[in-house]
Amino acid sequence: MGTSFRQAMAWLHTWSGLVVGWVLLAIFVTGTASYYRADISRWMRPELGQSQALSGAPLSPDAVARAAELGVAHLQRHAGGARTWFIGLPTPDSPVLDLFWRTKPGTPPGQARLDPATGEPAAIRETKGGDFLYRFHFELHMPPLWGRWIVGLCAMIMLVALISGVITHRRIFADFFTLRRDKAPQRGWLDAHNVTGVLALPFHLMITYTGIVTLGVMYMPWGITTAYKGEAQTFFAESGQIPVPRAAAGQPGTLAPIGPMVREAMATVSEPLERLSIVNPRDAHAVVTAVFEEPHGLSHEHPQIAFDGVTGAVREVRQGGLRPAARTFTTLVGLHEAHFAGPALRILFFLCGLMGSAMVATGLVLWSVARLPQALPKALPQALPQALPKALPQASGRAGGRGFLGLRLVQALNIGAVAGLPAAIAAYFLANRLLPLALAGRADAEIGAFFATWGLVTLAALAGPSRRAWGAALTATAGLYLAVVAADLARVDHHWAGLLAGQARFVWFDATLLALAGLFAVAARKLARYAGPRRAAPAPAAARAGLGALAAPGPSAR
Repeated sequence: MGTSFRQAMAWLHTWSGLVVGWVLLAIFVTGTASYYRADISRWMRPELGQSQALSGAPLSPDAVARAAELGVAHLQRHAGGARTWFIGLPTPDSPVLDLFWRTKPGTPPGQARLDPATGEPAAIRETKGGDFLYRFHFELHMPPLWGRWIVGLCAMIMLVALISGVITHRRIFADFFTLRRDKAPQRGWLDAHNVTGVLALPFHLMITYTGIVTLGVMYMPWGITTAYKGEAQTFFAESGQIPVPRAAAGQPGTLAPIGPMVREAMATVSEPLERLSIVNPRDAHAVVTAVFEEPHGLSHEHPQIAFDGVTGAVREVRQGGLRPAARTFTTLVGLHEAHFAGPALRILFFLCGLMGSAMVATGLVLWSVARLPQALPKALPQALPQALPKALPQASGRAGGRGFLGLRLVQALNIGAVAGLPAAIAAYFLANRLLPLALAGRADAEIGAFFATWGLVTLAALAGPSRRAWGAALTATAGLYLAVVAADLARVDHHWAGLLAGQARFVWFDATLLALAGLFAVAARKLARYAGPRRAAPAPAAARAGLGALAAPGPSAR
């Protein structure tokens, strides 16, 4: 670990970053994309722009009430035995009725998506849209409990890596203004790592810490469990986050018309109505809760109104009034998710997320570059006959065997993370455009294309030399993004026609994909043309010294 405090921090920074770096890069990339989760979902459901009923314009209270009534009617027919109904009401970003219901623990939930004007199944393609990337960001497409624990552990290690990195680089702010492209590759990668790390360092610290706090109750539930004897809903109610829960009466009841409740709720709260939850819909103690979008601001809190489901009377209004600790928590959540951000600030968050991804990526590449065999001087062949027998045993101990395989594995994982993950996202978009609309399990097939591409790029990186694998992966990624734009233009022509109708975000989406294709193409071209720094021919004595250095550990760039 070293003898000084800074050397110990350098060791901690290097190994903590490497151990979880590949997972962190996936978290950063998908989290950055999630800032435009609604736009991705809308792009992946192009049929929403073709229907007059699903035009995306804000709905009047009467239209929202009628849509809610259609949703309740569908749930009564198809989910009468469920204990909880959720109705996602149409919004400009998602102009459909999203129905979701739970029956009992251990039973898969039900789901349906309806046209809010007719109540019929919406004629849109089956896809997870931006929700897949959003949930992958904190669940890694694993069972929620396992995925969130892994992400939380990686976030904690990320915080350690950030703090130890600041301590390690004594000239970090001076190095920020330096990018030495003509020096050794290790020096260039370290400069790039410093620039992307320091430029957005406040963002990196904020997003990592708030990400940990977001799931803090799951990591440390003992206080709530002890104080409330496992009744977490009571804790959330007393802290002002949800209305007071109501136990089922165990007696049948008839749900009151939902339309008047929706109109009254929208007349009480000025924010857009986002969803309804109906607990125990066929019980005498049924509760209907109207949940609104959070007001503009840092705190991520949703105003809520609870109704008696049988009488339709208002039971409780939750609008503000959070306890100080709960408000602190919701503010940290709001900072992390950036729901408060307008277009300009959202772009800034997106760019900072890209720099965070680049910081992790350059750190991973730097680790492997620092451990490559040192370049041999031009005059070295003259000294090989005399020095090679002595040097080879030591060199083979460092570059061969398990060490060599370990380095090859790290390089392949780097290629899979840095180039394979963007390629997988492009394949996810491409599958959305190319898979048959009537394909059963279409959403799962899109996700399958994502993981298949990611795994293929990673495995292919083990088949050949590292430099050739990097070039092939970057070129393939650029080609995939170009293919996505081509497929979109060929199969969905109304995106570009919508530019005149105020739907410019679809054009910007394709333009962003083109920019990513160009970025990866430029990176592949730079790699193909890179010849390395030129060195003057040393004297024979220096050549023998250089050969001796081959068997010794390379100098640290730090």
